[in-house]
Amino acid sequence: SLQADIVLTSPQARNLPSLSTFSRRRLYQAMDIPGVKSAEPMYFNNTIWKNPQTHRETGVLVIGFNPDKPAFDLPDVNQQLQALKMPDTVLFDRGARGDYQKAIAQIDQGKILTTEIERRTITISGLFQVGASFGFDGNLITSDQNFLRLFSGRQSSSVSLGLILLKPGYEPKKVAAMLKAYLRDDVRVLTHAEFIEFENNFWRTNSPIGFIFSLGVSMGFVVGVIIVYQVLSNDVNAHVREYATFKAMGYRNYYLLGVVLEESLILAALGFFPGLGVSLVLYQLTRSATNLPMYMTAIRALQVLVLTIIMCTISGAIATRKLQATDPADMF
Repeated sequence: SLQADIVLTSPQARNLPSLSTFSRRRLYQAMDIPGVKSAEPMYFNNTIWKNPQTHRETGVLVIGFNPDKPAFDLPDVNQQLQALKMPDTVLFDRGARGDYQKAIAQIDQGKILTTEIERRTITISGLFQVGASFGFDGNLITSDQNFLRLFSGRQSSSVSLGLILLKPGYEPKKVAAMLKAYLRDDVRVLTHAEFIEFENNFWRTNSPIGFIFSLGVSMGFVVGVIIVYQVLSNDVNAHVREYATFKAMGYRNYYLLGVVLEESLILAALGFFPGLGVSLVLYQLTRSATNLPMYMTAIRALQVLVLTIIMCTISGAIATRKLQATDPADMF
């Protein structure tokens, strides 16, 4: 949802919850590059706040930016930019994980809620929708000035992200290449798409969550191969005389392999569609329980279908090994 063609981060940044800072001077220098329309700072900080409903402390991500320069493609935020200019005023993420139902209902009714961050009273004037993540339970959006008031130890010259908009007609990849060559090595230059992939790649490869998911997929694949092999092996044993008859009639092993592989593909289809239905239900339950924006996309479903076909094909190839060694003379 960031309104940016190019994003600048610190080279030490690992992901959104762990964004190191870099000098705001780099944004001014970026304006020297042809095609750059604007370069605006954005501030991020993980902190503890008191739940306005339960008054329990929980973790949130506070995001600050200049309300005169819209930074998000979120109508709920852009319609409330003037409110963010008020001192100690924030917008709250209605998709946050936790007990916020009553507080959200009160804000929807036009009531103003107050709570506390960093021993400072803040006002929640409105809502927006983003959702929780693996890194934090929810988000707060405020102005850059309010952000610096909340975190007095943070200097305005130390920014978390740089949002660069380009003039019409300029290619982001080409301008990003010029920025990399012009700016110093203390910033990382990413196009918007590269920044999204940078964040996704961290959770896939560098986090415990990513390892657990990858291990689960691998174990599911191996277990699936074993189970399908057992089904096909039992079927081959039950019809070994029929297969032997085919061999005696002159059919080659390739034909027998094709028969078993056809059966394995039928098993793949019969298993995939019920599994897809169960997965859709589990995705819904996961979203309801964790407020994580997890969805079964068409690409993900296609990837699982391809893996299912490969899994059943491997099982079928293993199951036909016994047929290759079968001698029709021994069967009759």
